[in-house]
Amino acid sequence: MTVAEQPDLFAAEAQALVRARAAFASDADGADHRAVLGELVAHYERLMRETRRLIGRSDRAERDMQQMNRALHELALQLQHRATHDPLTGVLNRGALIDYAGGVLQGEPAALLVLDIDHFKAINDAFGHPAGDGVICAVVDGLKGLVPAPAALGRVGGEEFSIVWPGLARGEVAGVAQRLCDAVRALRHAEPVDRTVTASIGAGWFSRGTTFETAYGQADAALYRAKREGRDCVRLDAQ
Repeated sequence: MTVAEQPDLFAAEAQALVRARAAFASDADGADHRAVLGELVAHYERLMRETRRLIGRSDRAERDMQQMNRALHELALQLQHRATHDPLTGVLNRGALIDYAGGVLQGEPAALLVLDIDHFKAINDAFGHPAGDGVICAVVDGLKGLVPAPAALGRVGGEEFSIVWPGLARGEVAGVAQRLCDAVRALRHAEPVDRTVTASIGAGWFSRGTTFETAYGQADAALYRAKREGRDCVRLDAQ
């Protein structure tokens, strides 16, 4: 139905108003005036009832729209979080960590640390993948309190994590990395895991303008040195 074809909800009131104006302009007697006034009062009362009903409907529609907008906003936040965070641990996923680290390094110097849980395949083989997931989550929980914002922790592989740490001085990198390594070793894990879990860390400090690929490659090379030289230790980028 077009706008022109839609019925006029207040056609009767409009006609009553026309008749009232005609009576007001005429020399009709008091009885006729009273009859027209009575009709006008009745239609006016209906008009008020209909107006209240329409206002109430409009208010409900506005509340429904606001509730829908809030729900859509919450859904958008959830989708954004899922797109940027690792579903198992809740820390940044690989893509989000790379984006954040790249942005940081374009604006200021920063440290980049790469951490890998030692002998993780043996943990999965001995205790099962659910227990392995539990170890990963425990390691992340243990690291979170040691990585304050604006530093960010991300999971970049199965048992591998990276930390980008703006504002950390070059001389502080080794000590920070060692505290993280010690913290992982000190963790106690849920059954059935009955062994100490350790991590190896490669770290470096990188000047402003360094690409993420360059920083990660150098920190990752340091990590492999740590693996080769006994694990459960920290090795720094050789630059």
